[in-house]
Amino acid sequence: MIAWWTPQLHAVLGGLVIAIGIVVMWEQAVLLWALLVGTIATAFLLWKGRSIGTVWAWTTLGLGVESMTWPIVTMVKMRMEGSQPTEEQMGTILNAVIFGLFTSVFWVTFAFGLFKRLREQQAPPAPATKSAPSRKNKKRART
Repeated sequence: MIAWWTPQLHAVLGGLVIAIGIVVMWEQAVLLWALLVGTIATAFLLWKGRSIGTVWAWTTLGLGVESMTWPIVTMVKMRMEGSQPTEEQMGTILNAVIFGLFTSVFWVTFAFGLFKRLREQQAPPAPATKSAPSRKNKKRART
């Protein structure tokens, strides 16, 4: 039986979060496409996720990349539909750019914070340094 705190379970949950992120951000996303990306993300998280913190650091980085691509995909879709976008399409593009930029900055910053925390936890402790003798001790040593 798998316990709730295992990295493998969290990798599956992280892949599910990324798949749900695709469905939420890209309303017209085909469910099969979202499941395919979720499966690939889960496989990647199982491969790279040695700990729960690592799994969620990679998951949040994936959400940040997903958020960055949202405005690009929206603009490409609008461009493919016709030569000149309508007012409604321009509003959709503006919405995607503003919220895509905001969410991508949030998730990427959050991911880098998690990666920094993991790196600090894995770093060996700094050796204790001896304190230098004070001025009074130096004078006593000379006399």
